[in-house]
Amino acid sequence: MTVMQTTAAALQEIEEATRRDICSAPPRRHPRPDGQDRYTISEVVAFTGLTAHTLRWYERIGLMDHIDRSHTGQRRYTNRDLDWLDLVGKLRLTGMPVADMVRYAQLVREGDSTYAERHALLEATRRDVLSRIAELHDTLAVLDRKISHYAKEISTAPGTATP
Repeated sequence: MTVMQTTAAALQEIEEATRRDICSAPPRRHPRPDGQDRYTISEVVAFTGLTAHTLRWYERIGLMDHIDRSHTGQRRYTNRDLDWLDLVGKLRLTGMPVADMVRYAQLVREGDSTYAERHALLEATRRDVLSRIAELHDTLAVLDRKISHYAKEISTAPGTATP
């Protein structure tokens, strides 16, 4: 079986598994209930693991919607902002370029008329992720063969006790 056949088979297997498992991870629990959800930037840093610099940068480049401010000018994030940051984190893990994430954020702000473009953007990202997963499956198969080979060689080497 060639690498391309293995990749195609792995990709098909992954596709089938993701179709069967249509449920995504349960939504994260928010630290505070809606209506009482006003978080400082330092609290968001603690919840998300992002830096304050990154949060400000996300806002500056348009990846984050406008963040409300207190009367003293401090940013006040909401549960909705935390949910958005969670999605952005997932998109980052897919390897989606920042420009595409910003474009997606713009489309969301433009409203329901952009569903088709958002769908296409996420479908393309999904294809990229599935391709990378298939490549990793192939890489894992190579590692497993090598590990098995060396384990066999070690166990049959002179002076090695065999169980």
